[in-house]
Amino acid sequence: MAKKPMREADRLAVRERLDQRMMSNPLRRRLTPTEWEIKGELFMNCSCTVFCPCVISLGAHPPTEGYCKTWFAMQIDEGHFEGESLAGLNVALLIDIPGRMAEGDWKVAVYVDESATQKAYNGILKILSGGAGGNTGVFHFLVSEIIGAEREKVVIERDGRRRRIIVGRKIQGEIEMIEGKNPDVPVSIENSTYWMGPVVYPARGLRSKVRDYGRVWDFEGKSGEIVPIHWTGPGRT
Repeated sequence: MAKKPMREADRLAVRERLDQRMMSNPLRRRLTPTEWEIKGELFMNCSCTVFCPCVISLGAHPPTEGYCKTWFAMQIDEGHFEGESLAGLNVALLIDIPGRMAEGDWKVAVYVDESATQKAYNGILKILSGGAGGNTGVFHFLVSEIIGAEREKVVIERDGRRRRIIVGRKIQGEIEMIEGKNPDVPVSIENSTYWMGPVVYPARGLRSKVRDYGRVWDFEGKSGEIVPIHWTGPGRT
């Protein structure tokens, strides 16, 4: 049976439920915009069987399987949080979304580089929970529950068109950019309004497993993305 389109009143109800969950979750951080900046690269692998429709639809189109299960890997080349350096840190995310990305109810676990200082650790959690505002401020409304936040050894490798991440046995992933008509240039999407960044390199999972927080996922052969990122706090471009 075809699903009925969601009415505006239903969307408002979802937002109200998200707000209630965020208020009751002790791991949530309140929205307190602050000064921060991150430059580097983010790559991910998800449960979509073909290229993730969220890039073009900005989360309005359903994922190909009706839900989104994914890991993110972020390598910070330059950055700071309230004056504390974030340069050289690696971060991983486990994200479980029950439907359209834009409708929220995200469940998220965060793995922060074990070498991060306490202020850097706290700052990264605040940025990725949306509490610091700016580019990631939308997470404040989309993330309903932070199911875990921990220090880990997060290994990220960038090797030509391939990207790899290892977080112990919890996340082990490798993706590869898709070859274009010119074999020397990978397929790319340019000038997008995607929240992560305007340039997106579609990729596919080569080996990709998640085993944590009761989730056991395998994304081999499924959709991936590689995105150069430059994120900042509110009021900066």
